[in-house]
This record gives sequence, structure tokens and C-alpha cells, in this order.
Amino acid sequence: MTRTPWTTLPTDDETERWDAVADETGRLLARDALARDRANADPEGELKLLKDSGLANLLIPRGFGGHGGHWSTGLRAVRILARHDASIAQILSYHYCNQAAIAFFAEPSRWEHWYAASARGSWLWGDAVNPVDPDLVLTAKGTGYRLNGRKRFATGASTGDVILAMAADGEPGARILATVVEHDRDGVDFGGDWDALGQRLSASGSVDFQDVAVAPDDVLGEVGEEPYSTLVTPGVQLGFANLYLGIAEGALVRARELTLERRGGWLLGAADSYSRDPFVQRVFGELLSRTAAVEALADRWNDRFDRVIARGADVTAADRTEAEVGIAKLKVVATETALEVAHRVFEVTGASSTRSHVGLDIYWRNIRTHSLHDPVDYKKLEVGANYLTGDVQPITLYT
Repeated sequence: MTRTPWTTLPTDDETERWDAVADETGRLLARDALARDRANADPEGELKLLKDSGLANLLIPRGFGGHGGHWSTGLRAVRILARHDASIAQILSYHYCNQAAIAFFAEPSRWEHWYAASARGSWLWGDAVNPVDPDLVLTAKGTGYRLNGRKRFATGASTGDVILAMAADGEPGARILATVVEHDRDGVDFGGDWDALGQRLSASGSVDFQDVAVAPDDVLGEVGEEPYSTLVTPGVQLGFANLYLGIAEGALVRARELTLERRGGWLLGAADSYSRDPFVQRVFGELLSRTAAVEALADRWNDRFDRVIARGADVTAADRTEAEVGIAKLKVVATETALEVAHRVFEVTGASSTRSHVGLDIYWRNIRTHSLHDPVDYKKLEVGANYLTGDVQPITLYT
């Protein structure tokens, strides 16, 4: 038994189809992305677009009512959306990883139940798993449990259909169980307190669980260190890298538009337009080249992630380490390149591009905010320690 629903690799037709869907959805989002960012409201209409487009069900196997897509296809969709609306791209990226908890933690006999229900409702999956907060606690009561605790950061929970919550079961040994709780279940309370510099529509505020009833059927399974199931964390980090790459690409496209719109050239320069100014061209050339390098590495690891996922129960600790370290390298360069791009595009677009209505700042605000999710220095540590000594970082929801 392979213990994975993703046993094949994507075709060119699949990639082209879903690239087009993501691009069309992204362009619809781009029409009012800046106004929605300013309003800082929960993205209800935006998430309906994800459902209507089919992107919410992309990774669900066809046999369970989904589109039978692959991880690399979904990750490319995240990247494409991030060019237009990074907040919604973040929700989609987290959704794929949260939904995949079905395959990572539940027994195959339970896959049809969860995947079919998710496909029928085009569910979007939020999360309450942030390990920095005190653990949520499941206390046995009757034949089930009661869930209590708080998570300060719970992306997509307030707007999703269901929430993936990881909680200690309160028994000796403190197992961590992955559970699924509906958005509207009694005792679930959303803080509505997400008011960050960027990623403002990512619905990443707090959630409280107050004596929430959890039935045995709501438990997907135990969160352990079996290599295949722990691929979920490299998958999360790979989603981050594609998100950052998309932000950089979007910033470059917008900067090009603004540069071509600039009148005349610099008074001390010989060029008759900014687009022909050699200093402007040099900056674009540098930023485009660095972004292209990140794109190549992202494409490589998107493809390799498909291949390691397809091995299912045959995934070894060595396979898992290779994916973790390789994706950490990508995360480092994607973070630093996107930050540089979003910062330096102002050098070529000029003072007028800092006006609020222009909105060029949204790319920097978004990457600056999300790149703080977990310290990139610790990703460098993962890579360097493994190279020098063969050390592997402990398995966590960050590594």
C-alpha cells in the first residue's frame, strides 16, 4: 500500500490548464486588490472565487470528487495568484497543506469520507496549529473530547469552512492529534484581530476554543515523526517560497508599468526616457536575473516534491531530510530576493510611485510581513549544519 493519493506526476495539459485558471482568477482579484487591502475586511467574495474556479478542490483525487491535481500544479497556482493578491494566495497555500492532513494523518479507509465531503462543499481549510502558542488540549469526555485553548495566529480559520486543529490529548505521553472542526461549531470564537502591515486579507487572526465538542470521527489521526506524514512541513515551506516568488514577480510587472509611464528622463542623464536609462535598465536586469534563479529552483523543488510525495509509505528519513534541506535553500533565496525586489523597484519608479493610490508598497508590505513567519536565519542554519556535519534539525512544524 502506497499510503498516498498522489501516485502519478502531472501532465503538461494539467499544468497549462490550471496555470490559466490561476491567472484568470488572479486577474479578477487584481481589479480591486489595493482597495480591498485598504479595507482590511474578511475576504469572503475572494474565497468564493477560489471555490468557483475549482482551485479549492484541485488536489483532491478524482475518485473522491476532486480534480486529481498534483502538488506542483497547486504550488504554481499559489505563485500565480501571489502576483496579483498575495493574501488570497497565502490562504490557498495553507488550504492545500491543511487539507492534505487527510492523507498525512488519517488512515486510508477514512480518506473517502473527508475528501468527498470537502469536494462536495468546496471546503477551504483553515488552521489552528501554530506551535509557538501553548498547545490546544483535548480532554476526554464521554465517548469523545472537549477542545480548549487559543491560537494567536490561525490563517484561514475565520473564513474557512473547517479548521485543522492540532491538540494534545491530555493523556500520559501527550499525543498530538490532528482534528477537524467546523467553522460554526459551538465554542469556536474568532478574535477578528488581524491588523498587520501586510497580508491583510489572509484571515490570520486568533481563534479560541472553549469546551468545543470533538467526536472520535473528527480526529484524523496522530501527528508523529513517520517520514511521509512529516513531509507536510517541507510542503508548507515550499508554499511560502512560491508565495514569495509570486510577490517578486508581481512587483516587477507593476514596476515595469510605472517605468514605462514615466515622462522624460533624468535631467543629468543622456536617455530621453527612463526606460532607456542605463541605470534603470541595470536595476531591472539585476532583479529579473535573481528572480529567474529563484524561479528555476522553485520549479525544481515543486517537481521533486511531487516525486517524493508519490513514494508514500516508502519515503525514508533520508528522503525527508533531502526535501527539508533543499526546500530550506529555496526558502532562503526566495525570501531575500523578494525582499530586495519589493524594496528596490522604488529606485526605478521614482518618488511618484510612493503615492498611496499607486499601491506599489503593497508588495513590500506583504513580503515583509510574511517573511517573518519563521526566521530565515534558522533556515540558513538548517542548510549549513547539514552541509558541514550532516546534522538534521529536529522535526517540528517549522522544519
